[in-house]
Amino acid sequence: MNGALININGNGMQTLNIIFLLTFLSLLPSIIIMMTSFTRIIIVLSFLRNALGLQQTPPNNVLVGIALFLTLFIMSPVIDNINQNAYIPYKNEQITAEEAIEKASVPMKEFMLKQTETDTLDMFMQYAGEEKTDDYSKVPMRVVIPSFITSELKRAFLIGFLLYLPFLLIDIIVSSTLMSMGMIMLPPAMISLPFKILLFITVNGWQLLFSTLIKGFN
Repeated sequence: MNGALININGNGMQTLNIIFLLTFLSLLPSIIIMMTSFTRIIIVLSFLRNALGLQQTPPNNVLVGIALFLTLFIMSPVIDNINQNAYIPYKNEQITAEEAIEKASVPMKEFMLKQTETDTLDMFMQYAGEEKTDDYSKVPMRVVIPSFITSELKRAFLIGFLLYLPFLLIDIIVSSTLMSMGMIMLPPAMISLPFKILLFITVNGWQLLFSTLIKGFN
């Protein structure tokens, strides 16, 4: 009877592994959104769709898929580092779960600090009651994560603003032309949309946008 209970319930290490895995899976969406390049990419793609004047093309599922796979591509060096120095030793029972989390947080913090502005870090350090330092690698994650998100939002909106400018120029030209011709009742967006799409295709917009996003994280 006791042996059957042991076989059903498993040992303590297996139970801890299951709890750790379930906790990680529940936090995975938040980790992807708050600690990777996903946020900047998805916001920029949304700005692009609005700048083109397209309502649901590409659809949200496509934008999220593009952002997710670009995130995996950009984060691949960090993922490889975590896999080599944290996950594999933990799987081989060479280190504990706490040590694995500590080792995994090092490359993630390095990635986030590289993309975070020092002024933003200093602000959150002041609000958190942390002493100002020149060695930001010792800053706790509770300060690094909100600083990283704030910097990512700023960069994403800046890129979105720059994306809007050429398409806004097309809207102004089309609207002025229609006004001068007396076509007041004709919606300018209907006329400018094909020219926006043509401009985006002519400059190879998708490749240019993706290469710019990837280079921004290097």
